[in-house]
Amino acid sequence: MITTKTQVKYIEWLSPNEMHQASKKWYSELCFIRDEQLFFDDLIKTYTLQLLDKNKFESNKETIEALDNSQKRTDELLEIIRTHSNDLEVMVDGINQPKEEARYKREHKGLVLVLSEFFIDYKNLKNALFQIIKDVLKAEKQRHLINKK
Repeated sequence: MITTKTQVKYIEWLSPNEMHQASKKWYSELCFIRDEQLFFDDLIKTYTLQLLDKNKFESNKETIEALDNSQKRTDELLEIIRTHSNDLEVMVDGINQPKEEARYKREHKGLVLVLSEFFIDYKNLKNALFQIIKDVLKAEKQRHLINKK
């Protein structure tokens, strides 16, 4: 059986309040992600010498560059969500503006897709960063045990 990709059309039935709540949730999640990214930056600065290990340097470098790109994308998305939330006035002002309301709903639908993809990509990046830090800590512990003997 072959399945086809379907487009999400539920946005047309969302109330302005539901879209506002979704925007607030996205903004909150992006702020949390930004804090996590700062935490990862601190870890990277702490273990810079270990991350420069010639055996894993290239893969570590790619992951760290991906973190930098993710930070820039997070800042962009925060600004987009802030603007999107401010534009909600079109939906709740009581004036019938079908074109502007349709544009806002299209924008919201686009943000649903963009943010879903971003959250998945960030989760994968986070797993890679945790693996790198775990490997560094494991190597540090082994070196410490060897030097202790």
